Amino acid sequence: MTIPMRNQGPRPEPAQSPRRVDARALFSGGAATAVVAGLIALVGILVCRWLFKVPILAPSQDGAWGDASTVGYVFAAVACALVATGLIYLLMISTPRPLMFFGWIIGLATVVAVVFPFSTTAPLSQKVATGLVNLVLGIAIGSLVSGVAMRVGRRRVLTSAYQPPPPPAYPPSRPSSDQYPPARNEQYPPTRSDQYPPTRGDQYR
Repeated sequence: MTIPMRNQGPRPEPAQSPRRVDARALFSGGAATAVVAGLIALVGILVCRWLFKVPILAPSQDGAWGDASTVGYVFAAVACALVATGLIYLLMISTPRPLMFFGWIIGLATVVAVVFPFSTTAPLSQKVATGLVNLVLGIAIGSLVSGVAMRVGRRRVLTSAYQPPPPPAYPPSRPSSDQYPPARNEQYPPTRSDQYPPTRGDQYR
């Protein structure tokens, strides 16, 4: 008895639900990134002015913390982190590859922030120190926001869209006896003797 083969055609791909972005978790991570960015800016200024004696953003007589420019730089770093969070949110709800586009945007913005101090008339040491702090800020903001976005913006696969057929029973179950013709021993010889024609000996008894 032959066993029917299953259909070997291509299986349909599992359906994917639209990308759902948890905005609350995303912006909570963006707020935490903003705090980290502000601290990086503050620590960078402190290290440059106090440890390496490079007076960035303010004259050296203003001490290790500088003047109001230090506060403005810290708040600028916080604002950049929040803007990056809003940017990744817009990309996640409107573009097919949000992290790729976000990486390019943050990378180019970081290059601009590193190169910009060299266009000023400040001493070379201050230009290099400011460029390094901006580089660390760009890397930190880009990596932290991207990590949060990867966590909150994953697609969910709907496995119920495709159900594979069940495997065939092996060996196949035997159907009921009424579906088969009667066996030979059930017809020949007949069970009743009167179904046979009388023999010659029987006629002359």
